[in-house]
Amino acid sequence: MVQITQNYLLQKNTRQSLDNISKIFSKILPIYWAFLTYMLLKPGEENHEYWFMFNGIDKVLHVSIFAMLGFSFIATFPRIKFSYFFQIILLYAFLTEILQEEMGLGRSMETLDIVADIIGCLIGYSIYKALIKRFF
Repeated sequence: MVQITQNYLLQKNTRQSLDNISKIFSKILPIYWAFLTYMLLKPGEENHEYWFMFNGIDKVLHVSIFAMLGFSFIATFPRIKFSYFFQIILLYAFLTEILQEEMGLGRSMETLDIVADIIGCLIGYSIYKALIKRFF
């Protein structure tokens, strides 16, 4: 009986902790998503050469920003099915790339950007799941 009570309390505390994390990220996600949309759709600019620039840095940036998006999204909606999560992020990646091409503001649609976006969101999802498994 004591063991059952302890397990129940542990599950309740875990659920409350996950709900608190979800509440925090529910405030972060819309701001980050709006900022990301702006950055992905703003007019293209000439790239200046900096010491840290290398060929393919844009793909690294796509992976990074979509990893954060994937992490924030799954942290906000932890009970969402993976297939829905993946479809929403995939739709967003395709939509932003199509809009870049159609808006004619110096940006172009690149298939490798979509691949980098998908890899990034899967990394963010995996990091979230690993942290939850490790700490909860």
